[in-house]
Amino acid sequence: MPALTRRGFIAATLAAGAVRTVPQIALRQKRVLTLVYDKSIGAMRAIDRIVP
Repeated sequence: MPALTRRGFIAATLAAGAVRTVPQIALRQKRVLTLVYDKSIGAMRAIDRIVP
C-alpha cells in the first residue's frame, strides 16, 4: 500500500464524508465517522458506523 501523505489523507477523509452524506439524506440514519490509527498499515483509517 502506498504511503498516505497529509494531502492524500485529507482528500480521502473528505471523500469518505461525501460518500456517507449522500445516502444519509435519503435514509435519515445517524452515522458516526471515527478515525483510528491502524498499526498494520501504518496510517489512519476511517470507520463508519450506523447508530440507531
